[in-house]
Amino acid sequence: MELLLGLLSVFLLAGLIGFRVHYHVSVHRLAAELSAVKANLSEHLQERDLLKANLLEMTKERDKLQFLLRQKTTCPTGWTNFSCSCYLFSDESGSWDQGRENCRARGADLVVIDSPKEQEFLLRFTSGSAWIGLSDRDEEGTWKWVNKTPLNLVYWEKIQPDNGGGDPQWGEEDCAEIRSDGWNDLSCDASLRWICEKLS
Repeated sequence: MELLLGLLSVFLLAGLIGFRVHYHVSVHRLAAELSAVKANLSEHLQERDLLKANLLEMTKERDKLQFLLRQKTTCPTGWTNFSCSCYLFSDESGSWDQGRENCRARGADLVVIDSPKEQEFLLRFTSGSAWIGLSDRDEEGTWKWVNKTPLNLVYWEKIQPDNGGGDPQWGEEDCAEIRSDGWNDLSCDASLRWICEKLS
């Protein structure tokens, strides 16, 4: 019996020692793996910070290049530069279609006004009325630019557009002109000067 108890004690002791050795090895292995994960994470964080710094530098460089491009932009003789476009205020007059045809023959189109600054520039640049690239010919009341973009920014004069106010003498007013007080709808057959725009 004592021998049996002695053997059980030896086996128990051996089991405890084996368990402790296994536990100790597992803890060391987990610590090593955790350390490797931390090192890997630290490396990725450094790479991320480096990428962010590079992106910031590239963004600054892009902004600089865009600024220089705007400064060095040249327009054909007779055209005026503003932002990234060149503008031509015609010397001749004609219908909206004639104005558009003339602009297209010059590699441009009737002006599309898409910012308050551009509107201000055009009011300073023009004298008198001029056709702009805006019409509701496709669908009455749905004004669109010649580049097919919908009308989001508006500078209509008071009570405009009114499609001639129903007065037959004015006919259908499906084309837009810019005037000193804003925009007005007018018969597309009226004779006005026009403003062409093309990217510089």
